[in-house]
Amino acid sequence: MSVLLFEDETVGRLNPVTLAKPAFAVTCGGYRLIDLVERLDPSWRAIVRPHLRGVVAEDFPHATGAGAEANGPVLAVNARLLPRAGILAWLRHVADRGRPVVVVSSGGDVVCALLPAGRSPSWDSDPARLSRSLDDLPREEAGSEAILLKYPHDLLAHHRDSFRENLDDRLASGRYREIADGLFAAPGAVLGQHVVTDTREGPVVLDHGAQIGPYTLLEGPVYVGPHSRVIEHSALKDGVAVGHTCKIGGEVEASIIEPYTNKQHHGFLGHSYLGSWINLGAGTSNSDLKNTYGNVTMEYDGRRVPTGMQFVGCIMGDYAKTAVNTSIFTGKTIGVCTMVYGFVTTNVPSFVNYARSFGQVTEVPDEVMIASQARMFKRRNVVQRACDIQLLRDIHVLTRHERRLANEPLSF
Repeated sequence: MSVLLFEDETVGRLNPVTLAKPAFAVTCGGYRLIDLVERLDPSWRAIVRPHLRGVVAEDFPHATGAGAEANGPVLAVNARLLPRAGILAWLRHVADRGRPVVVVSSGGDVVCALLPAGRSPSWDSDPARLSRSLDDLPREEAGSEAILLKYPHDLLAHHRDSFRENLDDRLASGRYREIADGLFAAPGAVLGQHVVTDTREGPVVLDHGAQIGPYTLLEGPVYVGPHSRVIEHSALKDGVAVGHTCKIGGEVEASIIEPYTNKQHHGFLGHSYLGSWINLGAGTSNSDLKNTYGNVTMEYDGRRVPTGMQFVGCIMGDYAKTAVNTSIFTGKTIGVCTMVYGFVTTNVPSFVNYARSFGQVTEVPDEVMIASQARMFKRRNVVQRACDIQLLRDIHVLTRHERRLANEPLSF
């Protein structure tokens, strides 16, 4: 059996989270879906949106399926599937039954499908054609085991629930040594002096090369990824997952931080999702609770979507930046390659300079962000590839429709 990860027609509802990365590479509960699927099939293949094909082909060369033949059945898995460790057994069960089937969510979206030999679609297939190719196969409902991420805030809604399960799975690998009660460290992790850990609600896990500064509070569950640094006098609390190569400081609560992101100064980040290559200026803080203590309603493409959640902070797309002392209101989304200043009281499109509290919102040319990307990459010894440049150009075009606020055109 081989595995095919596919992005479906509705994956765009997860933007800005999935604008610059495929849905299977988004972190929730400390895992990406791809981290789990690789255990089922190390040579997995993928179908992604056209603007992501260049980066995915470079980052995951086998994803294109070039030179590979799918001789047996193919397990097609929706890239929006919530990455929790227990889903592996569920997927194996679907595959082991051996009969072609389409498993759907309660809303009718395809969660996964076991395709007979010879029915595997190609790398450049479009999601609509893939869905139509499944029409003749028997269908069954997934039940509660399999959850598809529908909106960006779903990452926050399911993060804490899946985090403990995923940390237990990570610890079962045997790569971590318990150096204090509930505190686990991989080789090369460094713990500063006078660090306080509270593991009553879950473990604290430090991956290889992680550095924790002195006088820091780590209140589990917490995961700090490889070669990430937590600055002195910081507090990570109540379910924080930090990707690799990050710098984290201040107070962080119940949040997901993707690789190569910096929040190294004082300021509060709560119940939020930060994409990759983000930098938060000193003093940047977000609100994650309404003054009325009511549930938060998000706005996506002009539609109001109730979250059913009392605590929702901000959702920030890759390459976003904040200036010193930026304040972000509850439940706001900030687009890819955007720079924000002052008070963020509305959702922010991609590729803008947002200084609405100062009366200015202007477009950021793609060439400006390409130059910024080159500088960022150089600081982290990362090579800027042609596909990275093309990705920013493509996203700039794809997000043109976003760059209107209050039905007024931007200033140029």
